[in-house]
Amino acid sequence: MVSGPARPRPIEDYAMIGDLHTAALVSRTGSIDWLCLPRFDSPACFAAILHDERAGSWRLRPDGATEVTRREYVGHSLVLRSRWEQDDGVVEVLDFMPPRGEAADVVRIATCERGRVAMTSTLRLRFDYGNVEPWISGEEADLTAIAGPDTVRVLADVPMIVDDGTLHCSFTLDEGESVAFVATHQASHRSHAKRAEPRAALDDTLRFWEDWVGDCAYDGRWEAEVRRALVLLKGLTYAPSGGIVAAATTSLPEELGGVRNWDYRYCWLRDAAFTLQALLGAGFVSEAKAWRQWLVRAVAGDPAQLQIMYGVDGTRRLPELELPWLAGYHGSAPVRQGNEAVRQLQLDVWGEVLDGLHLARETALEPTDTAWNLQVALLDWLEKHWHEPDNGLWEGRGPRRHYVHSKVMAWVGLDRAVLSVEEHGLPGPVDRWRRLRDEIHDDVCRHGFDEERGTFTQFYGSEGLDAALLLIPRVGFLPWDDPRVVGTVDAVRRELCHDGFVRRYDPRADGGADGLPGTEGVFLVCSFWLVDALHGIGRVDEAEELFERLVALRNDVGMLSEEYDPAHRRHLGNTPQAFSLVGLVNSARLLSGGTTQTGHRRTRQICRETAGTTTDLPGATNR
Repeated sequence: MVSGPARPRPIEDYAMIGDLHTAALVSRTGSIDWLCLPRFDSPACFAAILHDERAGSWRLRPDGATEVTRREYVGHSLVLRSRWEQDDGVVEVLDFMPPRGEAADVVRIATCERGRVAMTSTLRLRFDYGNVEPWISGEEADLTAIAGPDTVRVLADVPMIVDDGTLHCSFTLDEGESVAFVATHQASHRSHAKRAEPRAALDDTLRFWEDWVGDCAYDGRWEAEVRRALVLLKGLTYAPSGGIVAAATTSLPEELGGVRNWDYRYCWLRDAAFTLQALLGAGFVSEAKAWRQWLVRAVAGDPAQLQIMYGVDGTRRLPELELPWLAGYHGSAPVRQGNEAVRQLQLDVWGEVLDGLHLARETALEPTDTAWNLQVALLDWLEKHWHEPDNGLWEGRGPRRHYVHSKVMAWVGLDRAVLSVEEHGLPGPVDRWRRLRDEIHDDVCRHGFDEERGTFTQFYGSEGLDAALLLIPRVGFLPWDDPRVVGTVDAVRRELCHDGFVRRYDPRADGGADGLPGTEGVFLVCSFWLVDALHGIGRVDEAEELFERLVALRNDVGMLSEEYDPAHRRHLGNTPQAFSLVGLVNSARLLSGGTTQTGHRRTRQICRETAGTTTDLPGATNR
């Protein structure tokens, strides 16, 4: 059991390494402060980022050094190179996790480039989020830590000593010399798996990433930034199932010292659908196939039991627990495992799933009976429940509302079903779906639009706004030049922007409708949505200026977290955040002459279908 306050590094100090099963965060001090094994949503064995070193960490750096002089990823890989330049010499450390074989390996290779450098490795394994200290046994260069279901075997090129449950190692490197460490995790009931051979594993890992990124179809103005974002997104995929996690961490706060600390190590259907857009748009078809297969398996059964998120293997039960022995990042408590939002009704998820499956069909994948049967079942449920209030996409823990975005995405689900029948010849009651689609459209425009202010609102009768309203034209609900769209974009900029970046909503609006205390930073994907919206309404220069400012928020290795604090210029929230990276990829493609999703084409189709017609909807123009 650990106690005491956390003194963490800034969130933007971290880089990610991973093996497509899990991911670790490495700080600028050469310390691995976060790692869950054997997969993203397993308990952490390094949790220092949520407390301090006593909750588990692995520091490897020159004696007397603090931060690295420079660091970068090697090529387009997730192999991290950290470089320390000192008076007595220069040393580089390569940190990586080879794509998973028999077991999970963390490899660290220190090499002296010049001079003579004294090094120290301090490895504290603490299973169950820092709560369990393992039993350590073995010989100097081959030690094994075991506790309950977990075993980690640590092999090194130099001897280690055990002191108070910690593996220490001090050594000196002369120019040209290197020392490697390999920590291998597996289930404790299994015999030792073959460890990775460090240098061969390095070559294999570099080759894997270069081969993968070689399929990237984007060659626009921000090629380096897009490729790095795509590699990080790939690093958030769970290879065995095809699932995509929202982030690699839990409980990194949306407000320092606050309670808005959530577990994002699961597969949100919404986030995964957005990630699918980015990957497909960049030419990565195999990920789309794997995602569709994961989705069909995960949501199989009664459509009424569709969840907004699942475990990486499709697990449904994700109970939210508090971990009181961890002080939290900068004292931001509670630290949570699991996410109670799994129980929420979020109607937009039905639309996101239906849109994602439609996008996959349109761009790369042949339709399958199983996928279409699933869509029809989801549509049947949506037809009966679209008119109900829900919790909305931002997972507020207040009362259910008639959220405008949720209704718009219900319209999207029906619209994509109609297109599937019309354009792909799939069977379904298309006339009934058309009528319902029009009914939802009418309902949103009548009840979700504030005629006096000239903007859509967060929910029916709300005085607040929602950044998700920027997606209305993007999904094809209204064309970009509709005055209601332009008015909404202007209202979001006026009421939700802080230092030019976008909050997802005002948590204090409508009497604190989200049901949570405190505030939060600007939400990065919402700012990318504003980039797309400004471009869509013809303000291209403003869109590009905002995009460049957002790209500049990335840390030195291209990481983006969930939120940003403009006042203190710090990252907030879980990291790396798939939503933020997806926003970068999709906005870059749009500004480079591409599209962000099928909604752009759909908007043009709506304009053609309604040309010359009039409507009596509030604030409407010819569509």
